Amino acid sequence: MGTERRASYEDVSGEPGGLGGVVSTISSSRSPLQPPDADDGEPFTTYFDSKIPIPEDETHSCFSFRKLWAFTGPGFLMSIAYLDPGNIESDLQSGAVAGFKLLWVLLLATVIGLLLQRLAARLGVVTGLHLAEVCHRQYQKVPRIILWLMVELAIIGSDMQEVIGSAIAINLLSVGKIPLWGGVLITIADTFVFLFLDKYGLRKLEAFFGLLISIMALTFGYEYITVKPSQEKLLQGLFVPYCQDCGTPQLEQAVGIVGAVIMPHNMYLHSALVKSRQVNRADKREVREANKYFFIESCIALFVSFIINIFVVTVFAEAFFNKTNAQVHQVCANASSPHAGLFPNDNSTLEVDIYKGGVVLGCSFGTAALYIWAIGILAAGQSSTMTGTYSGQFVMEGFLNLRWSRFARVLLTRSIAVTPTLFVAIFQDVEHLTGMNDFLNVLMSLQLPFALIPVLTFTSLPSLMHDFANGLFWKVAGGLLILLLCSINMYFVVAYVMALRSLPLYVGAALLSVLYLAFVAYLTWLCLVSLGASFLACGSTVSVTRPLHPDQSPSHPPK
Repeated sequence: MGTERRASYEDVSGEPGGLGGVVSTISSSRSPLQPPDADDGEPFTTYFDSKIPIPEDETHSCFSFRKLWAFTGPGFLMSIAYLDPGNIESDLQSGAVAGFKLLWVLLLATVIGLLLQRLAARLGVVTGLHLAEVCHRQYQKVPRIILWLMVELAIIGSDMQEVIGSAIAINLLSVGKIPLWGGVLITIADTFVFLFLDKYGLRKLEAFFGLLISIMALTFGYEYITVKPSQEKLLQGLFVPYCQDCGTPQLEQAVGIVGAVIMPHNMYLHSALVKSRQVNRADKREVREANKYFFIESCIALFVSFIINIFVVTVFAEAFFNKTNAQVHQVCANASSPHAGLFPNDNSTLEVDIYKGGVVLGCSFGTAALYIWAIGILAAGQSSTMTGTYSGQFVMEGFLNLRWSRFARVLLTRSIAVTPTLFVAIFQDVEHLTGMNDFLNVLMSLQLPFALIPVLTFTSLPSLMHDFANGLFWKVAGGLLILLLCSINMYFVVAYVMALRSLPLYVGAALLSVLYLAFVAYLTWLCLVSLGASFLACGSTVSVTRPLHPDQSPSHPPK
């Protein structure tokens, strides 16, 4: 626009001394939701060139299955992050290390994840912008760039797990004939192909993801039926929040479950996916309705993902809890498995990952169990790689305001994420990837605050969310949940670093932790000010937000 718009955060209560007095005036050449000027040329198009319309259903005013079906899709794509190879590996290790005792942790982590995903979805529905776009408009340049780099690190770490998970599945299905690096190249190639399915319509793309989730349910469900876990132990582990005779390994595994389930890039993904539905944001009723149906869909999607995770945990809890390497070695030798050498003939406790998990299932329950396991892992890896690619593109476009061609954006984001994966695949063999997986889990745990703090900050701002801003309950509950999750993940990181037993690494970790904690403290400070703790501003001004364009805000319908 030709003139600059001077905008200040207005205290919703209108009382003196409120938040409006501590948030500075910000200059903005364009309000976040203001449409482009006519002289801006062609409008920038992304994946949602055409939005899916929502049918009217006057016969069912409170709830309509037709409307729920129209809103179904984004939540299931979001739920794939709860089923990626990193989560599957965490599930099987949980079963092998703690049996059924940590199922309640998985349930709790899934419920917490649902509540946080609700915030991300509401941000996208109400503002019409996804989280990365809001960060680009609201944070100043330096913190915005740091935030983007941190989120990119999380996406790269997640993507490495997903691509290598697919490569391991391909290796198992080919009886070791396709090496790890070959599986990575195949995964990269077919990901490019599948990503362009949305050219045939978003509904077809969402149906393809639904097919992959169904394959996971069928394959891991087959393992569940074959192993026949104890239903009594399952229910006890699920609803009794106690871990009898648990030590450090079980505690670290519980922390690992939480870290694996709640993924930072998934907040950015979900806030973008909900934009694919046709919602008139000037109509509060439509916005409220969209929030309701997206939440119901997310509940259903995460329930399905939770059941699939239960399948994996209980299979390994029933069959391999408290087993030793010698026992598994003997079983594999009796089955004439070529993989018996994977397990040393000693009395140390069995340690499994995705690759060894498939092997022990094959040794114990037949070759079919191994191949069906590999098919499930391939579906998990392929689907999560695709959603991870979408996350990378949304994040890069939002933070950097990229206006590139579709192919250029896909190529760049894929190259950034896949290059380190290819190097790992070339220089590592498929049997020794557990250490790398632990490192990647630590990397993603460190990035969690850089998704959770911004999403709580922005969903609590009345100038952005208007009537849909978080109330006192959600502000307090959201803050406590984020504090809990970040504390749990910090414990996981400290335990990992302490296990390295290297003084230079300790010193390096200490220096990095100072910078890391300083940036987290800065984001937390802005978040607390936006939540209403204006006394923390100490009389200074804090640039937090620019208001929505009133013509497009749900609480200010056009005249």
